[in-house]
Amino acid sequence: FDLGFQRSYLVRQIIDMKQEYTYPEVSFVFSSPLKRCRETAELIYPDIKPIIMDELTEYDFGEFEGQTAEELASDPAFGEWLKGGGEAAPPYGESNEDFSIRVRNCFEMIVDGLLQTGVEDAAIITHGGVMMAILSAFGLPERPMTDWVCPNGCGYTLRITPMIWSQARKFEVIAWVPDMPDEGQPIEEEVDDFDYEKEFTPNEKSQVMRDEKHRKMDQALDEIRKKFGESAIQRGTLLK
Repeated sequence: FDLGFQRSYLVRQIIDMKQEYTYPEVSFVFSSPLKRCRETAELIYPDIKPIIMDELTEYDFGEFEGQTAEELASDPAFGEWLKGGGEAAPPYGESNEDFSIRVRNCFEMIVDGLLQTGVEDAAIITHGGVMMAILSAFGLPERPMTDWVCPNGCGYTLRITPMIWSQARKFEVIAWVPDMPDEGQPIEEEVDDFDYEKEFTPNEKSQVMRDEKHRKMDQALDEIRKKFGESAIQRGTLLK
């Protein structure tokens, strides 16, 4: 498997997406130390030197690193790891619990620092697993990790309200990234003229609107997949 070819393809993919779509303007960029994330940061935000955070690195797969599920299918250790649980870990790798704690602590430290210093916009460029862990832990609407998978060079805009963050440690996921003019509405817009007030109770209305917003987000990300291919999903972008 030619990793050099894959990296070259992914770089070209990011360049093409930046030419066609719009990424949010930010004041600061935080990045995983791994090369593929640093390259993405440089391509999307060439004028901003990224702040490297070791804790944003991808899950440590130990002996499983670089192998496919098919290649590991006969490995008993792989079967045990797939059963899940906080203590589950690949041989010489990171446990699920340790990964979750590392990622959550790093994200909380970043957000607390931004709020304390008055920074209003920043980007985090990291890996798919890290991004899914952050979104499933802190995101509203609340969704399991697998619901937050997205293609390379894509991610979500987050709205962090100081009071909500300080009291509940939650943020709102309000839009997809990059912005795609004429291919969808912002997640926070109402999507049609349906009379939610008459048809649903307040709780039912809230759930229906959340589901509809997530559906439109999925549609927009599908458009990116169709245009730029189904490359390996190993990198995500969180932007505020």
